[in-house]
Amino acid sequence: MASDAVERESMEVDVLIIGGGPAGLSAAIRLMQLSQEKGEELSVIVLEKGGEIGAHILSGVVVDPVGLDTLIPDWRERDNRPLRTEVTGDKFKYLGPKGSLDISLLPMPGFMKNHGNFTGSLGNVTRFLAEEAEGMGVEIFPGFAASELVYGENGEVRGVIAGVNGLDAEGNPKPDYEPGMELLGKYVLFAEGTRGSLTKKLISKFDLDKDSEPQKYGIGLKELWSVPEENFQEGYVQHTLGWPLPDNVGGGSFLYHFRDNGEPFISLGFVVHLNYENPYIAPYQEFQRWKHHPEVMKYIEGGKRVSYGARAITEGGWQSVPKLAFPGGALIGCSAGFVNVPRIKGSHNAILTGMMGAEAAFNALQAGRSGDELVEYEEAYEKSSVYKELKTVRNVKPILSRFGTVLGTGLGGVEMWLTSIFGGWSPFGTLGHKKTDAASLKPAAKFKPIDYPKPDGKYSFDKLTNVAFTNTYHGEDQPCHLKLLDPDLQKSSELGVFDGPSARYCPAGVYEWVQEANGEQRFQINSQNCIHCKTCDIKDPNQNINWETPEGGGGPAYPNM
Repeated sequence: MASDAVERESMEVDVLIIGGGPAGLSAAIRLMQLSQEKGEELSVIVLEKGGEIGAHILSGVVVDPVGLDTLIPDWRERDNRPLRTEVTGDKFKYLGPKGSLDISLLPMPGFMKNHGNFTGSLGNVTRFLAEEAEGMGVEIFPGFAASELVYGENGEVRGVIAGVNGLDAEGNPKPDYEPGMELLGKYVLFAEGTRGSLTKKLISKFDLDKDSEPQKYGIGLKELWSVPEENFQEGYVQHTLGWPLPDNVGGGSFLYHFRDNGEPFISLGFVVHLNYENPYIAPYQEFQRWKHHPEVMKYIEGGKRVSYGARAITEGGWQSVPKLAFPGGALIGCSAGFVNVPRIKGSHNAILTGMMGAEAAFNALQAGRSGDELVEYEEAYEKSSVYKELKTVRNVKPILSRFGTVLGTGLGGVEMWLTSIFGGWSPFGTLGHKKTDAASLKPAAKFKPIDYPKPDGKYSFDKLTNVAFTNTYHGEDQPCHLKLLDPDLQKSSELGVFDGPSARYCPAGVYEWVQEANGEQRFQINSQNCIHCKTCDIKDPNQNINWETPEGGGGPAYPNM
């Protein structure tokens, strides 16, 4: 359907925020704090595609509290505080197939330590922020997916079209069709998270990445386990690298102990950097076999998995951050990519950049401006702790990519010491990432298939069984939100050259090559399984799969991930 042929209601507010994660909600709160300080009215709307706030939020998570401390200084004294388990133990280990080496005593800069941080659920953090925002007068619309951009007469971003529902699989209106609304803002802040569908369009239209390196990504897979008390060490944090990944495949694991309503939980997670070359690598299967290592089994034995999820993580760092502001709006949080890769942390930077974007927008409104470029936000970022933090570790990811896990970790540690001591200076200057993760994949003929162990159903699980623990739902009769641009190319290249890696990189069983009765292979997209991780949009070697937002409320419904 042509969107310009549809009549829609229109609503305009002072600031429109796309995304109800830490960045978007922090921006909303900061806007209301500033308006209250001035004694002025301000209208702010937050749109969230998940069925409720927190439904699509997934992270390890160990939180550096600097973001919350800055935004809500008394959060630790609140009865509804979202983080209650402070880190009490912090280990870093290198795994072999059976044993491990504790490398925690290797010299690392102080910022790599986790004492003073908190572990728990980032979903609960966002729910806490949503309560705060709504209490201050912010309107939050969950289940309201923003699907199209709206531009003004001079090409500036004016808003979005959101809430379109009731189209059938062919894009035709059903009896319950709702055309959605045109939501406009004097400024629009985009907090869609990693690889946002509208953010991609904005970066392309305004050429925001022309002076930055290609963005890099990882896939993070996580299970939440309820464990026996005897296996539990409240506040214990463990990171590992090494087995089961080969040295030339970047990644590692996390294992975090925390209590929720008195119950002992462990967050188990595994990250694989998506610049791997071997199309037979299957991140999900690597995660499942990692759980059988003695350093993991001793904690989950006798426990039960209660939730599963996966999502892409921005890993490009300082040199991959695009231009943040454009006419009518700005990118905040993981839409721009502020994750500190060696620390495996980004939520504090999401909160801080959300606040910076909010302050720039509020001051512009105070000056009677609207729809122009928030250059003040760019300036604030370049003077901020976020900028300094990311610049200090900017070469770690490129070093790991060049030298592998073992040597790269050692060199990366030396690099971080140098940059922290010399105020960001490095003998390497700033290393580049060179190419996208999609371009990193090599033809299957250069590799041998990997024989992964079968899941035992007790500690390791098949994909579809685990997907049931994501509470994922999509209406069956709606347009497929995974757009295959050229079916012939998918068959000749993705299958013919790379031997169908989509079935392996997807952590939810969305893609499969099905053999027909005539022997032909057919590419099948099981979009109802999609947990919105965006890996396909990132890793498809031909960039032939385009992830778009489905109807609002679709996707996973994570309870406390």
